[in-house]
Amino acid sequence: MQKRTYKNAVMVVHDCVATALAVILTFVFRFNGDPLAERLHALPLLLPPFVLFAALVYARFRLYRTKWRFASLPDLAGIVRAASVLALTLLVLDYVLVSSTMYGFYFFGKIAIGLYWVLQIFLLGGPRLAFRYLKYTRSRQSQARAATTPTLLLGRGSEIEILVRAIESGSVRRLAPKGILSPRADETGQTMRGVPVLGCFADLERVVADLARDGTPVRRLVAVPSALAPEAEPDDLIARARRLGLPLSRVTSLGENMRDAGLAPLEIEDLLLRPTVAIDRPRLERLLTGARVIVTGGGGSIGSEICARALAFGAAAILVVESSEPALHGILSQPDLAEADVTGVLADIRDRDRLLAVFAEFRPDYVFHAAALKQVPYLERDWTEGIKTNVFGSINVADATLAVGARALVMISTDKAIEPVSQLGATKRFAEMVAQAYDAAQGCAADAVPTRLIAVRFGNVLGSVGSVVPVFKAQIARGGPVTVTDPEMVRYFMTVREAADLVLTAASHADREARAATCAGGVDQRAAVYVLKMGQPVRIGDLAERMIRLAGFEPGIDIDILHTGSRPGERLNEILFAREEPRVALDGIDGVMAARPVFADRTVLDGWIARLQAAVACQDRAAAEAVFEEAIPDFRNRPKTTAPLPATEPDQPFPVGPSPKSREPTAAFRH
Repeated sequence: MQKRTYKNAVMVVHDCVATALAVILTFVFRFNGDPLAERLHALPLLLPPFVLFAALVYARFRLYRTKWRFASLPDLAGIVRAASVLALTLLVLDYVLVSSTMYGFYFFGKIAIGLYWVLQIFLLGGPRLAFRYLKYTRSRQSQARAATTPTLLLGRGSEIEILVRAIESGSVRRLAPKGILSPRADETGQTMRGVPVLGCFADLERVVADLARDGTPVRRLVAVPSALAPEAEPDDLIARARRLGLPLSRVTSLGENMRDAGLAPLEIEDLLLRPTVAIDRPRLERLLTGARVIVTGGGGSIGSEICARALAFGAAAILVVESSEPALHGILSQPDLAEADVTGVLADIRDRDRLLAVFAEFRPDYVFHAAALKQVPYLERDWTEGIKTNVFGSINVADATLAVGARALVMISTDKAIEPVSQLGATKRFAEMVAQAYDAAQGCAADAVPTRLIAVRFGNVLGSVGSVVPVFKAQIARGGPVTVTDPEMVRYFMTVREAADLVLTAASHADREARAATCAGGVDQRAAVYVLKMGQPVRIGDLAERMIRLAGFEPGIDIDILHTGSRPGERLNEILFAREEPRVALDGIDGVMAARPVFADRTVLDGWIARLQAAVACQDRAAAEAVFEEAIPDFRNRPKTTAPLPATEPDQPFPVGPSPKSREPTAAFRH
């Protein structure tokens, strides 16, 4: 604070001295002899109040708030406006006051005032631009010494110019730009901040060869967002880069100053999805600022991302509930979380007493329930474990949430819960029904804000543990074959960041509903299930072919695709909402859909839970499935298969031999 105050004082003194000097030089340049002497004699009377007035004008135009090393056109525009106000003020004073009442002649005159305007702009702007140029020269020299990686920059001119400035300032380090490739042919031959545009993306091989022949072999490619737009044909760009053996990175942020800029390897996942769904950041900040949050299964891919996002939106404290010691240690060791108020406990959601004690001690405002068992083949074989975790564990989490009076519980479900054909789908749909029944029991009391219990259905999450994409990549790296269960199988995809933001957005809407007048319409009018608008589903066969081409190979020629057949509990298509679920319009929330609850009577539900407990206790699968068939009518129409679980390849994270499609993530949760 003292350093900033000192710098501001120096800037004020400089601008005041520049103002006085501009007035004096105006008289010296404009007048001579007696007219000059007469005006210089009057300066001690007129100059101090004018300099004081000028300081106020400069403050009004915020000239003292800008850093000289970042002086730019907006700063110059502020100087021009301030100088114009001062010149206009002199003109009014000279013609209205001075000439008529004091001297009887024009003290400045129009020519002198025009000259003053030019001098004032020069004396205010010149030092700023000179200081910036000095810093720029020093940073260029420092950057040139530190730059060790000859690089080609890929993208359009406006974005490349920002990137080059970031390299010059040191925000992006260790890059030595040797040329630019643009998707626009008309930019070829131009230069951007001294870096030449050497051609289009199609010229990549020629440009790399030319630079190597000139003694500057390219070692890296860096792409800005415009290089990855569909019209730029990024698939072909990636294939060319891989054939040349050059690493291709993308810019992770692209702002005006890029102070938080960074580079990340360009992954195939970056090109597989539709544009990412935007979120309402202020809405989530209002929800989570100062809140206490519990995340069950917080050591998994989705749970850990929820923790990171909740922290980014202002959560005061986060507790990770995790049954896996390595997973708990992994998330608590992450640099971004290690320095924040993020703690963790080892606890299994099946352990009811332990869970109640943990919740009672922490007293959360929001609970995000990501702990679950989710792999279809395992749950088809070990069906009792799925019921114990996904059903009974979820009941324990719901009871613990209600016991501490938290504001909301968000249960992570799956698109496989609709018309389920697997144990995963049936257990998660039953858990949804439990949440809806508990939510209805809270009512809409006017004297107290009820706890909301809702569910969020995920599609397949790119980047989560068990995603099909890394399996395909590993198979391609081995030279194939790439294994696909069925060429017609389709799945919805979303990113890990989208999945976490969907969870938080659902919580914000549910929390708002609990306090809104719409609650007066009855609990059956509230949203109970939320789903991200994930666009059109993707054929897994098409996904495999595209990934092979992105790796620089041809499917069926360089790398074969092997169809292995669907696994037990799988189906070709996933469904987002059940036929009987009435949809809800979400005002003010883009990219998210919701449905009203369809729940059973609490007494009937308690009876089903008791029968499930008895079926698990005596290992009676038929009795358990009879409960699911009664609670979920669509479940009785599933194919009756009880095929044994095939062996798992030792180097792959999925069961069922090499079939990646059978390995695609069945839901985005991890226990």
